[in-house]
Amino acid sequence: MAPVKFDDIPKEATSVLNDDYQTAGYQLKTKQKTNWQSAVFSTQVDVFADDKCSTPTKLTWKLPKPFGCTYFCVDKLEMDKGGNFKLEASKDDLAKGLKVEVKSDLADLNKVVLAKTYTGIDQTSIKFECKATNPKDFTGEVTYQQKQVTGGVKLGASILKGGLPDVGMRFVQGPFFAALMASKDLSTFAASAAYKATPEVKVAATASATKKDGFSAATVGVLCKGLYRAKASTDGSVCASAKYIIAPGVSALGGVKYASKSGAVSYGLQVSLE
Repeated sequence: MAPVKFDDIPKEATSVLNDDYQTAGYQLKTKQKTNWQSAVFSTQVDVFADDKCSTPTKLTWKLPKPFGCTYFCVDKLEMDKGGNFKLEASKDDLAKGLKVEVKSDLADLNKVVLAKTYTGIDQTSIKFECKATNPKDFTGEVTYQQKQVTGGVKLGASILKGGLPDVGMRFVQGPFFAALMASKDLSTFAASAAYKATPEVKVAATASATKKDGFSAATVGVLCKGLYRAKASTDGSVCASAKYIIAPGVSALGGVKYASKSGAVSYGLQVSLE
């Protein structure tokens, strides 16, 4: 089994603190699987987003067999409210453990990105991606898992100029989780931890610091039954969120945020149909 991607090393904790907090704005999301080659069509409508357009919309297609072609998969074909496109296509059976991806905005050839992910080595994931027209503009990462410990290294084009790679490590033991990430030439650090207190309650915390200024920020939060969330941060903000399952495939997600320093309060609501 392949380990997590480098950016997902702290996800066990950060997902508790970052996911499903609709504390500003109103959204309607829909997701529909069709009978046309198992294609999936999704929409996201921001209601009353601004004065110029009351319902800016993002449309997304997933085409596992585009036009009946089984040679590759269109993972995402997206158009946002500004008419900008995103295309992500992949092929995962060229060789055992190898996945090849192409990403484009369908506008600028110089922004086309080629990526390869190899998981053919036990407990190891290797990923490399670069601009199609400029291979020196690249990122690469390796993650490796040994029992409860996963470690990773991520590097970019700055390594060619003497820069240092980002490094990260996570440890999982029963209900306990901990991770430490170092980035920006090993000058910025982020620690995260989570604990599953009961089958229905999970608590998490994150803290960040820089080599120059020391401690910079921290957040603590709790998730209950996978539906109810609350968190508080050192910037003085407090957030709460609740998800209600109206019916199978229909849910409502609401949240509130209070900024103690300014006294500002914001609300949000998201309705999802699948």
